[in-house]
Amino acid sequence: MDNKLLYQIAITQIKGLGSINSKNLLAYVGDIEEIFHQKSHILQKIPGIGILLSKSILEQKDAALEKATKEIQFITKHGITPLFYTDKNYPERLKECPDAPILLYYKGNTNLNTQKTLAIVGTRNATEYGKTMCTQLIKELANNHPELCIISGLAYGIDICAHKEALHMHLPTVAVLGHGLDRIYPAQHATIAKKILTSGGLLTEFPSETNADKPNFVRRNRIIAGTTDATLIVESAARGGAIITTEIANSYNRDVFAVPGKCTDEWSVGCNNLIKQHKAALVNSASDIEYIMGWTKEQTSQKIEQQQSLFIDLSDTEQEIFTIIKQNKVVHIDVLAIKISKSIKDLSPILLSMEFKGVIKCLPGNIYSVV
Repeated sequence: MDNKLLYQIAITQIKGLGSINSKNLLAYVGDIEEIFHQKSHILQKIPGIGILLSKSILEQKDAALEKATKEIQFITKHGITPLFYTDKNYPERLKECPDAPILLYYKGNTNLNTQKTLAIVGTRNATEYGKTMCTQLIKELANNHPELCIISGLAYGIDICAHKEALHMHLPTVAVLGHGLDRIYPAQHATIAKKILTSGGLLTEFPSETNADKPNFVRRNRIIAGTTDATLIVESAARGGAIITTEIANSYNRDVFAVPGKCTDEWSVGCNNLIKQHKAALVNSASDIEYIMGWTKEQTSQKIEQQQSLFIDLSDTEQEIFTIIKQNKVVHIDVLAIKISKSIKDLSPILLSMEFKGVIKCLPGNIYSVV
């Protein structure tokens, strides 16, 4: 059994800890297994942990490891890939989000770090107008961008319409689930889920035996918003899961698009409000999305080489940090600390020095990119 994976799964089984605190623990302790061997007085000094949570971690660790052992057996049997926060195949776009899950479970064959991704969400009570707009937009996008990955939530209405049309147009599509991979909800979409596995994937942060409870779907919305370049909402009432997804996308500084509808239509109120409040760009056709996103047929992946490293004197550690950030485009400070085996306390002044030298910049959420 992979000892590292055992502890990676176990940390997600500790109730009350959460992804942000888990990443803090990993950044400060430096090794996932060592977290489980630390004394309470050491853990409680880490930001966000405290006395009560440190004791809770130690009280739960044996049960967490037992559950993790069982989960490894399940994912091994069913060909499921665990994606830990520091893994190369973990979705890089999601890694930019401060509340990203520390661990994901993935079954599929498409690249989660493909060049272009778009979330399509909307009401479960989709009208013919909504379905028509959804299929039309995907067809237009597929003709110009065959590599585009469509991400949605496998729910009734717009979600399942988006998945079906993506499959029809031979686009990769990923369904983000609000439960474990030992089940499909709703059960009526099991056939589509199987088809998605042939040219896409199923993604979740929840282990097996996790029910499709309502709060889980709210949590999964941040994964839909975080794994994509932009979110398109086709139809929605004034409130609902699709609106929550777009609000999260806005908080991540991702582009949001909305299909307008009649002022009198119940299932267009949410989209119209987003446009009216300047929280989403109005979309009539795929060209609107292409224009704002800079997606063109002739788009090339030519990269502008950073010249700073050629004439600015960087230490070996600074050069290593620069290379990591450049390769990944954006990197969270927690990930940097792990990759170069330094504590955040020791890493912070180095990053500040590099900012003064003008080779990197700090983005919201302690995320770094090259200048």
